[in-house]
Amino acid sequence: MQSLDQIARWPVDNAAAVVLSRDEGVIGEYGDQQRVFPLASVTKLLCAYAVLVATEEGAVELDQSAGPEGSTVRHLLAHASGLAFDANRVQTAPERKRIYSSAGYEVLADFLTAETTIDFADYVAESVFVPLSMSASALVGPAGHGAESSAGDLGRFAAELMRPTLVSPDTFEAATSVQFPGLDGILPGYGSQRPNDWGLGFELRSHKSPHWTGLRNSPQTFGHFGQSGTFLWNDPGAGLACVVLTDRPFGDWAKPLWTELSDAVLAEGRRS
Repeated sequence: MQSLDQIARWPVDNAAAVVLSRDEGVIGEYGDQQRVFPLASVTKLLCAYAVLVATEEGAVELDQSAGPEGSTVRHLLAHASGLAFDANRVQTAPERKRIYSSAGYEVLADFLTAETTIDFADYVAESVFVPLSMSASALVGPAGHGAESSAGDLGRFAAELMRPTLVSPDTFEAATSVQFPGLDGILPGYGSQRPNDWGLGFELRSHKSPHWTGLRNSPQTFGHFGQSGTFLWNDPGAGLACVVLTDRPFGDWAKPLWTELSDAVLAEGRRS
């Protein structure tokens, strides 16, 4: 795809990207598809998916108590538990505010480990990485931001999100639908959002502005970006998904470039 050539002009040393079409599979690649990058918060997509698989297997339930008083697995996945961003500390009661919490994912990982007696990193590998042939991927740190992967592997994960095989249609619909509607909160790097819609692990584009996806992305778009300079979005309205990994931390440099790239990918992908 010619749109991916934009990345060559980005102020990064290394980058890799892949674009997929729901009907045609991979339609564009950039860079070394096997190079491993730290994912930062894109990790949450992989860990959330493992938790969703665990619900399918009956190991845990979405509305099972977990985390602070009054919180459940569902609350932790949707950043509605009331836990602080970076510490296992209660800031408010559940369902009062969308507090983006990496710490909540660590609590969730510990909970799943206790319920299954399987180390969470191993559970993610066995439930997501192995069945999707994501051999370059691993959870090497915290569940909120400690995974590493390649564009090739995340392309396989993005393909799963287009046609789910590891979870049921009902579970996937819930995961990509607004959980606890109407909650306001801060989208890291982009400020206050009213509301700050979120699914079960998946950040929902909805009508947020500003946002890290493109202006052309439909409100149904879901995904995540990471502070390591990474993102993955899936736009069901366009039938397209895009993964970009870089080795430069997210900052002001990324905001216009990510939006321009996403818009160009959507324009070109719809014509193909």
